[in-house]
Amino acid sequence: MSLLTTSDKALWRLALPMIFSNITVPLLGLVDTAVIGHLDSPVYLGGVAIGATATSFLFMLLLFLRMSTTGLTAQAYGAKDPLRLARALVQPLILALGAGALIVVLRTPLIDLALHVVGGSEAVLEQARRFLEIRWLSAPASLANLVLLGWLLGVQYARAPVILLVAGNLLNIVLDVWLVMGLHMNVQGAALATAIAEYGTFFIGLWMVWRVLALRGISLAMLKTAWRGNIRTLLALNRDIMLRSLLLQLCFGALTVFGARLGPEIVAVNAVLMTLLTFTAYALDGFAYAVEAHSGQAYGARESGQLREVWRAACRQSGLVALAFALIYAFLGEQIVALLTSLPSLRELASHYLFWQAILPVVGVWCYLLDGMFIGATRGAEMRNSMAVAAAGFGLTLLTLPYLGNHGLWLALAVFLALRGLSLAFIWHRHWRNNTWLPSRHDIS
Repeated sequence: MSLLTTSDKALWRLALPMIFSNITVPLLGLVDTAVIGHLDSPVYLGGVAIGATATSFLFMLLLFLRMSTTGLTAQAYGAKDPLRLARALVQPLILALGAGALIVVLRTPLIDLALHVVGGSEAVLEQARRFLEIRWLSAPASLANLVLLGWLLGVQYARAPVILLVAGNLLNIVLDVWLVMGLHMNVQGAALATAIAEYGTFFIGLWMVWRVLALRGISLAMLKTAWRGNIRTLLALNRDIMLRSLLLQLCFGALTVFGARLGPEIVAVNAVLMTLLTFTAYALDGFAYAVEAHSGQAYGARESGQLREVWRAACRQSGLVALAFALIYAFLGEQIVALLTSLPSLRELASHYLFWQAILPVVGVWCYLLDGMFIGATRGAEMRNSMAVAAAGFGLTLLTLPYLGNHGLWLALAVFLALRGLSLAFIWHRHWRNNTWLPSRHDIS
């Protein structure tokens, strides 16, 4: 008797390439942390941590570009509608390039604002400024890459995102080691490596998308007219997901802000530990991405049976993977931290907070999967409302900081992930009970 059902195997066929490619994304953070962490002062690591957090906050606030693209593309793919498929690429790509150009033009005042909000050591903030001035030059490519990745995922072309992400991330890693360690450019080298890699990824992505367009029978003439379609649906969806992303980034940004005010060593050790959490989240998101594609396809085709089976398979398989991560961090956490920093004080401090890394994977896996269901069905308003509930719980838990210190920050994060999963599960269950998850035929346009 096979240990994997047909649905399990179908899930792994789409999820495994995405897990592999997703893991290369936080590997960039691991390399940055390992390379910068071996310099002679924690100031450099703290500066990169603040710079990376500011970058994540700004760029991931625009993560709606990938999420909405995936949902709308998957629905068009399920409905077998080439024009909608073309529109799902062109409209968000125009938005991404425009927003990226605006960030480049306004990057200096935006950096001033970000560092003013964070506060903390002047030495750390100076390193963060040097990082951001270079890193944000890649904004147009970074945001466009979100759209390209989302579109490729929506058409369930799993190999293309793997090539796109792995090629770009390997380029980043090589440049990171060369510029930081070889040319001694410190934080500026880390920023330049990422910026160059983002533009390299963009051109690779355009080539991959063009190949898929040809396979799907979408001509250049169709692309030229696709932008004229009704953009109100995209803008309304993006509004809700942007608000959801804003709440998400405010909560994660608070970890660095409050950590910085607890001292430079706290912000540095949290950067190391957040790298582990990010690595886990990106791996588990491989299942979420697979669910996104199946959910959107089912929405477009109005088929619930296969969607239900894929959801059950996702719960089984991702639950086991989350448990595996928890066990690895529980038994090998100290050894992993030792690979990321050579500073004895940071290693000692990290040991006090490692147990959170064993708890968070099994708490957070469910909200990642449910995000996938809601993204595929383009239910942005409900995702926004769920995130508001979780953010409120996060904020209330921060009241424990005077008593728990840095443990209070990690407790707040655990509460945040748990509430996201619980609130989305409640909405999901209500839809299935009332048979309102999939649209009626006249609702699809």
